[in-house]
Amino acid sequence: MAADARNLTGEPLVARSPDIGPAGAGRPSAAHPKRTVPPPPPAPGGRTAAFAAPARVPLPDASGPREATTRLIAHGCWYPSADPSGTRVAFICDRGGVPQLWTGPVDGEAVHLLDDGPDPVTEVSWSPDGRWIAYTTAPGGGEHTRVLCVRPDGGDRHILAGAEPGSSAHLGCWAYDGSAIAVTVAVPTAEPGPDTTAQAGAHGPGAADGRLPAHWPEGTGDTKLLGPAPHTAPGPGPASPALTVLTTAVGAPGGTTAPAAGFGDGLSAYLVDPDGVAAPVLLAVEKDAATLRVCDLSRDGALALLRRGPRGRREAVVLRIADLEPTCVMPVADGDPWIGGFSPRADTLWLRSDAHREFAVLLAAGLDPEGRPRGWSVAASRDGSDLELLRRARDGDSAVLAWNVRGVSELEVLDTSAAGGPGPEAGASFRGGPGGNGDAAARAGAGTVPPRPVSLPHEVVTRVTAAGPRPLLALSGSRRRPGIWWLPDGATPVRTPWSSRDEDAVPPGRPPVRPVPLSPTARDGLPLHGWYYRAPGRAPGEPAPCVIHLHGGPEDQERPVLDPLYHEILGRGVDVFAPDVRGSSGYGRSFVDADLGRGRFAAIDDVADCAAHAVLAGLADPARLAVMGRSYGGYLTFASLVWHPDLFRTGIAVCGMSDLTTFFAGTEPWIAQSAAHKYGHPERDRELLRALSPMSRIDALRAPVLAVHGEHDTNVPPGESEQFVRAARERGVTAELLTLPDEGHEFLRADNRRLFRRAAADWLQRQLST
Repeated sequence: MAADARNLTGEPLVARSPDIGPAGAGRPSAAHPKRTVPPPPPAPGGRTAAFAAPARVPLPDASGPREATTRLIAHGCWYPSADPSGTRVAFICDRGGVPQLWTGPVDGEAVHLLDDGPDPVTEVSWSPDGRWIAYTTAPGGGEHTRVLCVRPDGGDRHILAGAEPGSSAHLGCWAYDGSAIAVTVAVPTAEPGPDTTAQAGAHGPGAADGRLPAHWPEGTGDTKLLGPAPHTAPGPGPASPALTVLTTAVGAPGGTTAPAAGFGDGLSAYLVDPDGVAAPVLLAVEKDAATLRVCDLSRDGALALLRRGPRGRREAVVLRIADLEPTCVMPVADGDPWIGGFSPRADTLWLRSDAHREFAVLLAAGLDPEGRPRGWSVAASRDGSDLELLRRARDGDSAVLAWNVRGVSELEVLDTSAAGGPGPEAGASFRGGPGGNGDAAARAGAGTVPPRPVSLPHEVVTRVTAAGPRPLLALSGSRRRPGIWWLPDGATPVRTPWSSRDEDAVPPGRPPVRPVPLSPTARDGLPLHGWYYRAPGRAPGEPAPCVIHLHGGPEDQERPVLDPLYHEILGRGVDVFAPDVRGSSGYGRSFVDADLGRGRFAAIDDVADCAAHAVLAGLADPARLAVMGRSYGGYLTFASLVWHPDLFRTGIAVCGMSDLTTFFAGTEPWIAQSAAHKYGHPERDRELLRALSPMSRIDALRAPVLAVHGEHDTNVPPGESEQFVRAARERGVTAELLTLPDEGHEFLRADNRRLFRRAAADWLQRQLST
């Protein structure tokens, strides 16, 4: 076996299950007898299909100067993670022109660049013991990511997972003592036997003698494909549809079997020792999977909380680590992947869930010593608003809740110690259903201490984390760049000195535009919502050229935050209307699901109805309308130009799908798995996908189109833009393609973002000028 602890040879291996922290009272031991498995079958093409364990690859020191070589005054700071004391923060900042890993004090200006490499950083997590900072990078700006670790002083930088060519790795949570971090690796996998193991002896990548740390005793655990556990405990309704696990379908009694789609790669979740002494330990495998993330580990190391499933059908799975058996499966909300966690004694599970209701709430379940729920209750909810972010304090006595109120965040602190222990009675009342007596009873029983609101200086909270006893916030707003704020008194946010000042958000002379809400109504009567940005200098009653800008997802949501693209377009005298058409989040599960299947035809009509609303309101000039969007919004742009060819003067499609069948054939397997639920299965729903594809109506195209794509986009491959532009030109329609180098599905480099903004604004100004 290779010294980097990967198994790509098919040789039998031995796995070791870690015991993270002291054994939990009343819980089974994590140790198991050693077992071996036969080598997996050869994959097509002669390659051995195997689980590729994360590989530890040392890297040179890449820490940079305390000031970026090229500093952007109007920079953004986001995704904070604090050290155990709460006095220092690791965060992502683009002050050097690309999102990079930085550290700094919460109340001082001295910042330090830890990784000056060209690959954008996407996630950050400081270990609970303070010894490591784990982070995720996107090589070449593409969709394949790596998980790295570095010391807080910039030393001992190395790749933890994702070094294998063709693989991708994602960050999970830390063990509470910092001895291990969870990672998810996406690689082509074979269906496992009864056990999959990894050697942790002399071949380990750490100490020369290969000895395991004392807290990782030898033992072998069974590894199996996850499937829903029987949902017998009192709780919010039946479990989700069952999955096919090996050859046996398991799930809720009376549930239906939904076999895996069979066209995706596998996702494997591991616990990895950042010091490289112990070999990676395989926790769970999902074959043909959309997502798999380890969100929390109980402090006694007995339980793991995982999030899995496609968009719109996410699930939380509680996994008993001793035998790797699921003990609870519960539907959870889309959005932020950090869906909840365990109480310090692992006797309560907290989840951000929209199970069997329109809007996400805070659920609580009491757990027995085996990790099974005793009953469920609603600890916090709001009528008509989603619980968007949840962060529990390290002592477990409180939680910070961020609510999405029609696109604007409202923050409050909940005393969870006073919320009362959930029991069977609470679970029974929960089953009353959304909006019924069950909700009222659950809210009434949530405790006697009301949540404490926190006043926010800006409209949107993008992340909440703990900084010692205080919360740490990432904020965005319509008049500021993303920044990080802390609460020294627990109630009043204070901007960190190294976050961009509000007055530096844009160059002097033209302040940002604060949008106003609009509420169109679709032709079938469905209420819609959006934000309208008025170009400065325009008289109130004067219709203006206007671009309808469509977000991605489809389940993203337009938020009132400063978008430099909008600022550039507004500076050219063009208004921006950014609506949430059906399928967007923030307005309930029914609204999110309203575009499924043939409902997508109605979503395309929503775009036209939003344009009509802006015209009838006297804001937009009906002769100078454009449509624009990114990702799914790019698809809607292509679709709007061919379904409503006489409505728009032009369109700009950014990383958009033009043919859903070629999109499924070219995208990443885990993205295909997730997209199948939203758009249709690439085999069973082939005719529907063809009917929904803009390429199927390309002969109707009349308006000039600009397509923009990232060179390394493997989410929506560049061929989607190329084939639409080529077909448009063949039909005599003006069409241009802008390909941005070293970018993927997101444009992350300052020079490319600037080029894109100016090209888009130039195109709109030219096409809408007369």
